[in-house]
Amino acid sequence: MKQLHIISFNYPYPPSYGGIIDVYYKIKSLSDLGIKIHLHCFIDEVPSTIDPEVKEITETVFFYKKKKNPLLYFSGIPFAVAIRNSQVLLKNLEKNKAPILFEGLQTTHIMRLLKDNGHKLYLRYHNNETEYYKGLSFSEKNVFKKLIYKIESLKYTGYQKKILKKFESVFCLSEKEYNEVQAHSENAHLIHIFHGNESVKELEKKGKYFLFHGDLTTADNKRALNDAIDLFKTLPQYKLVVASDRATEDIKRKISTAENISLTPIQTTENLHRLLEDAHANILISYQNSGTKVKLFNTLYHSRFIIINENITDDPVLKSLCLLGSDMDEIRQQIIASAEKEYQDTEKRKEILEKNHSDKAKAKEIIKIIFKN
Repeated sequence: MKQLHIISFNYPYPPSYGGIIDVYYKIKSLSDLGIKIHLHCFIDEVPSTIDPEVKEITETVFFYKKKKNPLLYFSGIPFAVAIRNSQVLLKNLEKNKAPILFEGLQTTHIMRLLKDNGHKLYLRYHNNETEYYKGLSFSEKNVFKKLIYKIESLKYTGYQKKILKKFESVFCLSEKEYNEVQAHSENAHLIHIFHGNESVKELEKKGKYFLFHGDLTTADNKRALNDAIDLFKTLPQYKLVVASDRATEDIKRKISTAENISLTPIQTTENLHRLLEDAHANILISYQNSGTKVKLFNTLYHSRFIIINENITDDPVLKSLCLLGSDMDEIRQQIIASAEKEYQDTEKRKEILEKNHSDKAKAKEIIKIIFKN
């Protein structure tokens, strides 16, 4: 029986944002192929129940509360790493000598205590955290947060160099990150994002609105949405739906000032898919160059036109399935042009996505690397 510990930076359900989508559907795909998963989650508050969707694909599930000590900002290691530290986690890992897959560098605090103890160690490299926090610092308007993100970026610079070499393999999401890790540590493997989609949705040629969706507590998404709102205020003839379960009060106030813009919760994967299926075009903007954004896949499988800027993906094939705007003026032109078009790319997407981005194929590759078969 093949078993695997997975240490997640958060509880991976519902899979509605960012790296959590990758975590959940990776677990599901590995479980479907017979791997017994022992899931360890760092969380703010322990949930009262484990969702049946998670129970079904795991052997065991453990929760560990993130530390809330603000003095950890002064730690020599990144704050996001320092708060995810647990002696109970160590004890639970020692009960079973299965390999360990760390989801993101922020889960790796216990690495120094796992030397020579029989575990094979693997990393899912979700971001170049140095570049990620540098981007957050650039996008953030709050001076204090801007400084915190800048310091976190500097801490990760040394931390990444030191720790990446300690893994048997590092599974990278994108070509850019694969090349960075391989040049430094020579243990990189390119395993694209797990996204949970199996077939491209057949849709009518016209949708009802433009859609922006994402986690609106992150500085990058907030900046992108602010730009999108400003843009749609100049396009009152078009409706923009903003979908998020994490909208801040300032975002809610700004949305309320525009008659053609509305905010709706996501809540479930099914609801997100419905929102995507009803959208005529999607606005995906990022100011961080960090490979392919997870939400691009849901959009490609379940919606029509996708208007992106350069930072949404570094994959030229995926870019060919989207409408590209290098700045907000070009994005504005793409909005106007797409509003008049009928969507007719279903077959092209099927050919590319179902051949090259299957979750099952990616899970098989991970199993082959970890279990050497």
